[in-house]
Amino acid sequence: MNIVFINSIGRNKFGGGEKWMTNAAGNLARKGHHVILAGKKNSRILNYAAQQGIETAVIEIRSDISPLTTARIARWLKEHRTDILICNLNKDVRVAGLAARIAGTPVVLARHGMLLCSRKWKHKLTLTKLTDGIITNSRTIKDTYAGYGWFPADFVKVIYNGITIPTDVTPVDFSKRFPGKKIIYSAGRLSEQKGFIYLIEAASILLKKRNDLVFIVSGEGKLEEELKTAARERGIEQSFIFEGFSPDIFPQLKGCDLFVLASLFEGMPNVVMEAMAMARPVVATDVNGARELMEEGKTGLIVPPENPEALAAAILLLIDDEDRRKDFGQRGYQRVAEQFTMQKMTDRLEEHLQFKLGEQQSWR
Repeated sequence: MNIVFINSIGRNKFGGGEKWMTNAAGNLARKGHHVILAGKKNSRILNYAAQQGIETAVIEIRSDISPLTTARIARWLKEHRTDILICNLNKDVRVAGLAARIAGTPVVLARHGMLLCSRKWKHKLTLTKLTDGIITNSRTIKDTYAGYGWFPADFVKVIYNGITIPTDVTPVDFSKRFPGKKIIYSAGRLSEQKGFIYLIEAASILLKKRNDLVFIVSGEGKLEEELKTAARERGIEQSFIFEGFSPDIFPQLKGCDLFVLASLFEGMPNVVMEAMAMARPVVATDVNGARELMEEGKTGLIVPPENPEALAAAILLLIDDEDRRKDFGQRGYQRVAEQFTMQKMTDRLEEHLQFKLGEQQSWR
């Protein structure tokens, strides 16, 4: 199959959706398919893909409607004899999806790692007319879309994210920097979605009562200064550390005592999967995908979003119980190793793409 992934996310942005696309593209290419990942020039996703040996192309999509860009993409898709186009953002569907229809590309799919479709008429028009299906990573998202009444039963396909568990990770020795401290770690874009303000509030609750905890966050984003100010205002800046962006967080995950996800919404939170793969116990908010990935009370604890008191209580419940943390960590590792491997994800994706291509070709 000739497969094109297109992701027009900002040049300096790289999150779970971008990681999924590069992983999917690379593994499908290794299975013998011709795969191209397209995005903005000098973007992180293209640079990362190139480092992984994935063929890349520069396609700039800047707005929801662009007749010239659509015409250029249509010619490009024809030249590359594209069988399947997989789009990331809604504007990718509107511009590149339309181009694929003009070019006669057999299959156009949208990939939704989180809820990207509301009940707005433009979403209905875009997805029902310009795509042949949606790939998502969470049954909760599929069920939400089913409630709209727009799509056939098999239009939305759930393919869980997968991970390649690294075997040679050297854990960060946090004890050198923070002797005698227990490390609570989190990672993600410093955006409202990730709920770090609630983690700061939870940390403030705990640090008023004890001085043996350090909270460390890897990530960057537009709220960085605002969040740092919030930590300073609460007097916890020495115990709530912002580490900046890290392309590989496995060493930090393996070296921490507990991982926390404070997000307000997600699709299937990759970072929780990565923490479980490093045998770390997890406290996570009850967002899309969390209960499908985790086992409540067995691999970690799930709390309501936007509730720092509940977050603090869950952290407190685990941070002093080393045996329980080890048990949760081992159960989490086993769950990922058995059900959320990259091999399983790629096999399911390949099977679905082949089915969709065969289905479309049989109608022609």
